[in-house]
Amino acid sequence: MKYRSLNLGEGPILPLLLKMSWPSMLAMLTMALYNLMDTLWLARLSSQTIAAFTITFPIQMIFASIGIGTGVGAGSFAARMFGAGEMDKARKTAGQVILLSFILGAVLIAVTFSVPDLMLQAFGGTPEIIVLSRRYLLWIVLGAPFLLFMMMTNNLFRAEGQPHLSMYAILLFALLGAILDPLLIFGWYGFPALGIEGAAIAAVIGQTASGLLSLYFLLFKASKFKLSLADLKPDFNIIRSIYQTGFPSVIMNLVFSVVIIVYNHILAPYGHLALATLGICFRINGLVMMILFGIGHGVMPLVGFNLGARLYERLINTVRIAVYCSSFFAGVSSVLIILFADPILGLFTNDRELIAIAAPALKIFVTPLILAGPSLVWINLFIGLGKGLTSMILLFIRDALFLIPLMYFFSAWMGRDGVWMAQPVSATAAFFVIMAWSYKELENIRKKNGQFENAPVSSDDTGASLS
Repeated sequence: MKYRSLNLGEGPILPLLLKMSWPSMLAMLTMALYNLMDTLWLARLSSQTIAAFTITFPIQMIFASIGIGTGVGAGSFAARMFGAGEMDKARKTAGQVILLSFILGAVLIAVTFSVPDLMLQAFGGTPEIIVLSRRYLLWIVLGAPFLLFMMMTNNLFRAEGQPHLSMYAILLFALLGAILDPLLIFGWYGFPALGIEGAAIAAVIGQTASGLLSLYFLLFKASKFKLSLADLKPDFNIIRSIYQTGFPSVIMNLVFSVVIIVYNHILAPYGHLALATLGICFRINGLVMMILFGIGHGVMPLVGFNLGARLYERLINTVRIAVYCSSFFAGVSSVLIILFADPILGLFTNDRELIAIAAPALKIFVTPLILAGPSLVWINLFIGLGKGLTSMILLFIRDALFLIPLMYFFSAWMGRDGVWMAQPVSATAAFFVIMAWSYKELENIRKKNGQFENAPVSSDDTGASLS
């Protein structure tokens, strides 16, 4: 089985960006659809089940933040090493990913089984739904090592120019989960009817299969990483380099978990229908966000490679084209969701009271999508440059400095509807901050292009400066 790696430093930018992005977009879209179906099936059980499911969001986001952050750091570092010709360092990065995913996964399992109720209470669980939430949580955490490994290797595949491999891994996870979901939730075709636990078991089976497929791809002879057992030996210099970019990414994803916790706590007094609304809005909004994340995923390795190869003008053009593409897609998507909000919600529930609450909330939620597209591209610009701390600061400004205080302010002023209004206001304010910071960075790169356009690339000084 052979796959050809893309050359990230040559050819027209738009086709290359699409080749790097579409596998991730398709995979992320499939994931979003799977998440939607998950919510749809659980909604058939009860609105309390959706609320219980929503309470576990921040805990699952903590798992995801560790995997995504570590993967982003590993992918950014490997892309820069490939661009600089440092193949040994790139290969060792993959070995450290295998090691880290299973160590961190084991820690997450141990902690979750030690204090499940305490975690759920801290994240907004109320007595009426905490039992349901615990039943889901104690199953879903068992897939943590494979989930982390899948997320980390996705970035490695993109870094070596084979984004289709990450697509195959995510598609396997989503398709297995989607097929098994109704079978295990409702007990169709002779399967046991496990309710909310069935949804968790379906996800764990999908995560395990996807993790094993990712390992198989990583061991390909066609892979640039060409792993050996020696690469699994801890290399603390490589691990440090991974987390120089990856740790800020972990933190900024954890901040998003905090945002969901705040949502849960603010909405809990309004009852389980408000929590169910939050869960549905996140899932529908996630359909578009997954595509935007896919474009960002395509940008990051292109930026990293072009930085390592000192192709600065190409780097700038890549970001510019990605901003145009993401803005167009996000704008069209938000308009369609606003126009068809009621029919879309009708796919999830026939509870008229829930739809009455969720319809205006959904319209408000998707309004700032057109600003989210460019913002995500610019965030991935900094990640690709190895400036994870900058990306963390920008997302911290958006979520912690703007969104969380505005949720409290607007909820005190406008009640439940004010919670939804905080989203577009904070996104707009953050957009201008991120844009200004990004334009300044791009101007510095443009100046650097004038200084180094004809300078030869030395593997010694490039490796030293980038690692």
